[in-house]
Amino acid sequence: MGRSEDVDLDVLESGIMTSGHLACQGCGAPVAMRHVLTVLGKRTVLVLPACCYTIIAGPFPYSGFRIPIYHTAFETAASCASGIRAAFEVKKKKGIQVVAWAGDGGTFDIGIQALSGAAERDDDFIYVCYDNEAYMNTGIQRSSATPKGAWTTTTPARHPKLTRKKNMVEIMAAHRIPYAATASVAYPEDLKAKVRKAKKIRGARFIHILSPCPPGWRYSPELTIKLARMAVESKTFPLYEVENGTDYRITVQPKGIPVGGYVKMQGRFKHLTAKEIEEIQKTTDTEWNRLLARVEVDR
Repeated sequence: MGRSEDVDLDVLESGIMTSGHLACQGCGAPVAMRHVLTVLGKRTVLVLPACCYTIIAGPFPYSGFRIPIYHTAFETAASCASGIRAAFEVKKKKGIQVVAWAGDGGTFDIGIQALSGAAERDDDFIYVCYDNEAYMNTGIQRSSATPKGAWTTTTPARHPKLTRKKNMVEIMAAHRIPYAATASVAYPEDLKAKVRKAKKIRGARFIHILSPCPPGWRYSPELTIKLARMAVESKTFPLYEVENGTDYRITVQPKGIPVGGYVKMQGRFKHLTAKEIEEIQKTTDTEWNRLLARVEVDR
């Protein structure tokens, strides 16, 4: 029986990813990377700004990859990816995927200016945000991706984050780019289907992957996939895609489990009262209904 190139085992056997990376136990980021590279293959160039993955990949001259990687400054993932793509076009090199791979801090906050510029120009590369909802690499500080009520070292339990998480996919969809989507390490087939679709599209593409972090979210490492699945099933992190900024489609229908179960499994929320968890449930329901309204309008 012939093998498809879209097989997880091939990523390891082909040497695109190797053993010896430096991720924490239970980290969702290398799981996400493995699925993405399973689809994109060897003809891929990765741009890594300052984030956990610059450490995970390994210190120079070593690397957990056998494809080209370009380490760059925190705020420049999108602009560097734009430059690399332009260089390939000048040299008439085709069939190479350029991927900017950044955390939520380098996407939602520090890198949003370069990302917005690349989206406005419709530059031809894939931007992947692996979202662990804080600046984990520098000591678990809050980002604008941190959920309301969460503990971080800069939003301690007595003074937790008071504002909602920024909706980055909506921001990208507002640029009217060809493709934007959410994905999760708990739903690998959905994730790979979206990468496969993005691979076939020309122009700016954005994929937002929820990537749980055991030390930052304060849970036991073996629960990573379970938590990621609960985020989707509770509608906290819905899985959907947006084409051309207007065509919305939900790709995984959530079960609608209570948000409380998801929240209570994480130590970063242990200070919350029952009333505060109820408020999170109401906000989650409101945001889900807003998303449904967009889907229904687009039908």
